Amino acid sequence: MGCVLWLEGDLLKAIVAKFLVAAGIQSMTAVSPNPQSVSTPAFCDGIQYFSETVPGFDVYGNAPVIGEGQTAIADPTDPIAAYQTLLYADALRYLLLQVTASKASGHPGGFASQAEAYAALVMLGYKNIITEVGHHAPGFYSAMFLDRSLEDMGITTVQQLRDRFREQHGLLGHLSGLIPGILAPAGPLGQGQHFAMAAALLHPDQLFPFTVGDGGLGEPYIVSAIAHFHTAYPNATNFLPVLVWNGFSQEHHSMVSLKTNEQMEAYWRGNGFEQVVLIDAKDFDDQNQPGAYVDNTAFSFEQRLAFGQAVLAKTNAAARSALGGKLTVLIIKQLKGAGVHARGAKSHNLYAQHTLDNPDIIAALHTRALSPAAWSLVRTNCERSGGGPASKTVVTESVLPLPELGQLPLEEFTVGGDPKVSTTAMGKLVAAVGQADPGYVVSNADGNEASGIANINQALKIIHPTEDPLYDQKPGGQVYEPLSEDACAGLAAGLALMGSRSLWCSYESFAINGLPIWQTVTQAMAELRRPTPATVTLFTAGALEQGRNGWTHQRPEIEAYFAAMMRNGNVFPLFPPDANSIQACYDWALTQKNKGVVITASKSPLPIRTTFEQTQQAIAHGAITLHESSGSKTVVFAVIGDMTLIPVFEAATQLAATGFGVRIVSVISPRRLYRPSDVAWSLCSEPDGGFLSDPEFKALFGSDALIGVTGGASGMLEPIMLRSTANRDAFAWKRGETTASSGALMAVNGITASALAERAVALMS
Repeated sequence: MGCVLWLEGDLLKAIVAKFLVAAGIQSMTAVSPNPQSVSTPAFCDGIQYFSETVPGFDVYGNAPVIGEGQTAIADPTDPIAAYQTLLYADALRYLLLQVTASKASGHPGGFASQAEAYAALVMLGYKNIITEVGHHAPGFYSAMFLDRSLEDMGITTVQQLRDRFREQHGLLGHLSGLIPGILAPAGPLGQGQHFAMAAALLHPDQLFPFTVGDGGLGEPYIVSAIAHFHTAYPNATNFLPVLVWNGFSQEHHSMVSLKTNEQMEAYWRGNGFEQVVLIDAKDFDDQNQPGAYVDNTAFSFEQRLAFGQAVLAKTNAAARSALGGKLTVLIIKQLKGAGVHARGAKSHNLYAQHTLDNPDIIAALHTRALSPAAWSLVRTNCERSGGGPASKTVVTESVLPLPELGQLPLEEFTVGGDPKVSTTAMGKLVAAVGQADPGYVVSNADGNEASGIANINQALKIIHPTEDPLYDQKPGGQVYEPLSEDACAGLAAGLALMGSRSLWCSYESFAINGLPIWQTVTQAMAELRRPTPATVTLFTAGALEQGRNGWTHQRPEIEAYFAAMMRNGNVFPLFPPDANSIQACYDWALTQKNKGVVITASKSPLPIRTTFEQTQQAIAHGAITLHESSGSKTVVFAVIGDMTLIPVFEAATQLAATGFGVRIVSVISPRRLYRPSDVAWSLCSEPDGGFLSDPEFKALFGSDALIGVTGGASGMLEPIMLRSTANRDAFAWKRGETTASSGALMAVNGITASALAERAVALMS
């Protein structure tokens, strides 16, 4: 088929032809360079080579197997369906290789080894396909092109596909939220299952396959995250891991390459999978290829067709199993790089020499070339599958309807009244959200009770098949508490990306373990083609509260990550100073789209210093004044956090006694304090250009001296230090230590009233 169902002798001719090409002989008998005729579909403009004949096409290619008005093949056992599935797989191989070679950059090998599995899923009508493998991007782009999804980007021809690959405002090097029809971004390995499981939970009637490679299987998070999810949601099995088992990682044999088929099946069954569906290309090899991993494109026509029939039938069986309530994995075992320019790890990357003039690239494109009629057939099947282009049919291409929340039960405490626990005040609101929205999920690897938000557990219940009132747990609860920050962040972020409300809670010290997936999703939201609820977090038990626990629990360095991410344009760290402020912050976060909102607060009882109105003002403008006194000279304390206000107010008292004026400014939303030009806000899909003006900044921070104070990373103070022209300094976290109190821990880090007052005097003298 296409020159890919060649007999062994034809394969040998292709090898010989490669050397003829290298010698300057450009013609091959089976193909012609880009013939332009009335019979060539317009979308084929840019295809380098066409086949004059496609073996078997006159028998199996007379009409699209997905008929007009249909959304999938009618019979998975039909040889015609198998043939056209293989034809589609080779069309994908041809495109991904030509596209990457057009830029001499990209990763063709991994997707090539699973092209048949991807093609089978689409031919069976499943288009909600996710990958955790960023290197599969050119294959996914090729699929989106063939079903016309990329026309939403103005890409209608192969030439345009080539031109815009790896270019700004085009087809990014790895999957993102920008590309029509693509369900999820691809960041670090070990993330795809989060998106698939979240989607499965929200859409129980649809299948969500996600591809995993040998490299991804080396990540510990994948199967553990699935195990956690399956325990909590045993009926949500409509996601399907598709393991692309090809024997290689990026640059070497993979760690799982030595497993036997029996060992691989046992691995998945040992992790709770009821059905393990394995397709091994080796079982169909009639070319005596060495090793356990082989390339089906080298088979004879008959055996390749048999392989295609097996892939189609077993993929159908796996899909039905997953949709039927059984935790299922589909494994396709085939050599990495099957059907492209190289095999094994050498197929992973294209390098500078791999241009369209490279002999290896030319030979591979020749062997994968299809006729214009075959391209037309493939295009028609892709268009019809699933009811239309992925850009019009997959679940992420429409906004998920959400229940109205109504008025939240905000409770404004009296300023100067009894100290209150901020997290508990927010927990009351979280409970109300969950009661109004059954799809809302709260995740926490550290336990809500330990974070001062036991009221969430009491109202919404921890999800667990064992009902136990003592621990507030029952099936169907809304609190997801596996002891894994990655699992918690992954489900919460995945739900937000898929259009649902969620909240990820964590001890600040351990949140770094869940940050990669949160960062991936939030960055994708910055360019997402639709509005979706913000990713919202609550980080508690900050370093200053963890004196007795020592440095293992004192890791506020994650704030440096968020400080850097503020410049992205859609990341908003919020630091409410009290129980009133945190309520206003969360109330605002619930209304935001395509943002990352990070709320950091203490779980200790602290003074009430603000009103709702003040916090609302600070959310809009960045900060508010909590205290001001006059004197011969004035120092401004720009304070991030809640516990850090305690030594600052003590310092203010000391300074006032010596005749100095003091203004204490609580910095609640530091992102607002940047200048507009400092932040890439205009590039965001939901641009937020709200920043404090220069006159407003001067009114808040203008003074004889300025001291920034934070219990976390000093980078969070950058917006203030960047704009201020006063004599200034910063007090920030240095390192952890075991102490008896938060005050003693602040002293270890130099954040004391006397040190602050002394430095203020020095700056003003």
